[in-house]
Amino acid sequence: MTTTTTAATATTGTTATAPDTITSSELLSVVASRELAARRTVFAGIGLPTLATELAHLTVAPQIEVVYESGVCGAHPSHLPETIADAVLITGAEAVLSMPALFGCVLQGGHIDVGFLGAAQIDRWGNLNTSVIGDWDSPSVRLPGSGGGIEVMANSREVFVVMRRHNPRSFTGNLDFCTTPGPDRALAEGIRPLGAGVTRVITELGILARAGVGEELRLVAVHPGVTVEQVRAATGWDLKVADTVGTVPPPTAAELRLLREDVDPGRVYLR
Repeated sequence: MTTTTTAATATTGTTATAPDTITSSELLSVVASRELAARRTVFAGIGLPTLATELAHLTVAPQIEVVYESGVCGAHPSHLPETIADAVLITGAEAVLSMPALFGCVLQGGHIDVGFLGAAQIDRWGNLNTSVIGDWDSPSVRLPGSGGGIEVMANSREVFVVMRRHNPRSFTGNLDFCTTPGPDRALAEGIRPLGAGVTRVITELGILARAGVGEELRLVAVHPGVTVEQVRAATGWDLKVADTVGTVPPPTAAELRLLREDVDPGRVYLR
C-alpha cells in the first residue's frame, strides 16, 4: 500500500523524495524508529518493529540493544531475520538465554525500556486483541494469540504499538477479545504491572500517546495532509485530542536510503 500526502517533499540537503513514493511500511518504520531516541533496551518482534529498531540503531539510538522472544539479547545480525528463531540472530549476539531466564530475569526484572507490540485491535486504554475477530466460538478471523505479549505489556517500562490499519474496526471502543490487558485493566483485576503500558501508537494517520495509568490515548500528531477530523472519524471511540497537535515530519531521503539500502535491501519486510 502507498501512503500519499499533500506535504512538501522530504529533503535532506538538496535531495528530495516525493511523498507518493513512500510506502506505508516505510512511513511506519521511520516514524517508529524516531520514537526510540534515547532508549536502550527494546524487546522487538519480527516485521515493522525489527525495521524500526534497526533503523534507530543507525540514526537516533546507536547504543540500542535488541532483545528477541527467542532469547537472543544484544543481537547484531548481518541481515534481517525472517523469524525470531532465525540463526542469523545468534551470530554475534551478546547472549542467548533460556525462556525462563528471558522472561523471569530480563522482562520481569524490569530491564526492558520499550516493548514493541502489534495488534489487530486496540482500545482507548491500550488493551490489545491478537486472538480473534468476532465471536470467540465462531470468529470471522482467528489470530495467533498472545505469544509473549502479556509479559511484554506487564513488564516493559513502556510499550509502543505499530498499527498498519487505522479504522474503527481496529481502533475500537470494545475489543472482540482482550488478549493483552494494559495496566489499567490489570489494576482493576488486582494485578500491579511494572510498566506504564502502551504510551505510543504509530499509524498511517498519525501518533496517539498517553503518559501511563489513568490516561486514555489521545491524538498528538498527524502525518502531512491528514486532518484531526479524519483521525477521529477513523477511530471507534470519542478520541481525545491534544491541545496542540503536531505534524509528523515526513521520512527524509537519508532515512529512506538507510531503510531501503542498509536495513532491508532484500525487501524482507518492506512492501
